[in-house]
Amino acid sequence: MGSSLILGIETSCDETAAGLVTTDGRAVANVVASQADLHSRYGGVVPEVASRRHLELVAPVVQEALERGGASLDEVDRVAVTAGPGLIGALLVGLSAAKALAWSRRLPLVPVDHLHGHVASLYLEPELVKPPFLCLLASGGHTLLLEVRERSGFRVVGTTIDDAAGEAFDKGARLLGLGYPGGAKLDRLAREGDPEAYDFPVARVPGLDFSFSGLKTALLYRVRELPAGELEHRRADLAASYQRAIVKALVGRTREASRASGLEQIAVVGGVAANSELRGSLFDAALAPLELCTDNGVMIASAARYVPSVPYPEYLALDAYASAA
Repeated sequence: MGSSLILGIETSCDETAAGLVTTDGRAVANVVASQADLHSRYGGVVPEVASRRHLELVAPVVQEALERGGASLDEVDRVAVTAGPGLIGALLVGLSAAKALAWSRRLPLVPVDHLHGHVASLYLEPELVKPPFLCLLASGGHTLLLEVRERSGFRVVGTTIDDAAGEAFDKGARLLGLGYPGGAKLDRLAREGDPEAYDFPVARVPGLDFSFSGLKTALLYRVRELPAGELEHRRADLAASYQRAIVKALVGRTREASRASGLEQIAVVGGVAANSELRGSLFDAALAPLELCTDNGVMIASAARYVPSVPYPEYLALDAYASAA
């Protein structure tokens, strides 16, 4: 293998994931088991259902990651795991599995912040992004602007005061009858529509923060105002216009934060970083690889290279946390 491996485990929401990264920053295995189909009948993630599914999947997913990487636990140098933020029950499944694996091999364990993991998806070969840079982290649960001046952490300079961008995409898709999860479906539908057909508001709030709740309400009213049977004919235009408003807000604030911080280099990570219009609008930015935009174990293993490890067996007392500090 050439260098030892870090095993990363991620269970913060509804993806059970494991990844292998070499200590010099090369991803060698990435396995993600999505629960999207399981939760689609409920229109969103059900925490208890997610936790139970993680229990079923975490061991097979870790095993598959080792098999894909052509590796064994003998080659693992340390075990990394998402400690938070996220759904507390889901996090505890991953943390317990990581503790068991590390303890059984007398390996150190690295508790990783989920948000740091997303940023660390940029620190892998061959497309290595070097600090300092301004990072937009946009996902289903978070929308943040981060000043990244060192690989060990970041400083939050902007956040959302209500819905996250990914949540706005999913709620918009639900209003348009696209089901859950809807972000990718809305993106595909928007390519068939006219983004100038509807003028949706882009909220301006103080500082470098975001707000998407008003935009979601505006879409709701537009849908309600349509005559019976008209939604099907206007769905693509509504999707394109709604997406344009979200992307416009994200891009505008990101450019503004870049100027305010003096950080000319911009990076984009998180699930919303997979959106085609956002990627096209920030064409000059460093973008997380598509396979690392959604939650995954590779990003957790990558972050573990810059986070202090907890030695055996002290990590047995570690706990998960649901919210960012």
